[in-house]
Amino acid sequence: MGDRAAVVEVQVTPPLVAAWFLRLMTHPVIEIDGKEYAATWGRSRVPVTPGTHRIAVFFRYRGQRSARLAEADREFSTAEAPSAVRLTARLGPRNGSGFRFEDSRS
Repeated sequence: MGDRAAVVEVQVTPPLVAAWFLRLMTHPVIEIDGKEYAATWGRSRVPVTPGTHRIAVFFRYRGQRSARLAEADREFSTAEAPSAVRLTARLGPRNGSGFRFEDSRS
């Protein structure tokens, strides 16, 4: 991949039962290597440098600045991706469930 920048594309998905509430009252956050990026319920794209990175996804209620609700994290690498790494962060259906990561294939 050389020195070219890559993109991590994250599909942040709420559970169907609570989707309307979460979309109205919360906002997801993507953190890569300790830096936070505002995300949306849906697809968000963040540019990254080539290499291995640590990603975390969590949400906050509107107005909160430091909460990290339902947080999940993992490592990913841009080494095998031509230009984008695609991940899905799916929030579990129960109150108190966390996110879980899935590799996206499309």
